[in-house]
Amino acid sequence: MEQQPGHDCPLCPRLAAFRDQWRAAEPTWFNGPVPGFGPHDARLLIVGLAPGLRGANRTGRPFTGDFAGDLLYQTLLDFGFAIGTYGARPDDGLELRDARIVNAVRCVPPENKPTTEEIRTCRPFLHSAIAAMPHLKAIIALGKIGHDSTVAALGEKLSRVKFGHGAQAQIGALRLFGSYHCSRYNTNTGVLTPAMFADVFRAAKAYLETA
Repeated sequence: MEQQPGHDCPLCPRLAAFRDQWRAAEPTWFNGPVPGFGPHDARLLIVGLAPGLRGANRTGRPFTGDFAGDLLYQTLLDFGFAIGTYGARPDDGLELRDARIVNAVRCVPPENKPTTEEIRTCRPFLHSAIAAMPHLKAIIALGKIGHDSTVAALGEKLSRVKFGHGAQAQIGALRLFGSYHCSRYNTNTGVLTPAMFADVFRAAKAYLETA
């Protein structure tokens, strides 16, 4: 059973205060720890950073309602990890196939920057999310924070598994794939192109076909 933080999780005081601030400002938004999305029996897990303020924090579904979701979900559709149409809202009917998405930090952080302590505090939920996937074979970590928290959750040393776009590492029975985060900043500056992003998913899909 996957351990989930409650909607009023108090573990990170700064994030709880920020959440309360936005509950007052936007009472119709989700404004809580965002749960994972996708089947637990999937073989692929995608680990993001944290909910976007006007994305997942608003909609309650990872990467839904912001630019990063546009690229991520289109890529998932392109590689057969999703079916339906991404409508940037949780009731769009989109379904993930053989893939699940979680964030390293479940609550939206101010300026999209969680502290080291907040990342560490939320890590047990990431560990639980991984443990709750009995058929898991591969993980795609988006960005250095997602990568490093995943490595730590798997009990491996960061000194052995360095983050890099397109990098791969075997940690126990799992293959970890690294990717630059699909944020608007990274795509606008050319740090990440759609083709570069697709290459990571292509590699993961190829690995799953032989694993």
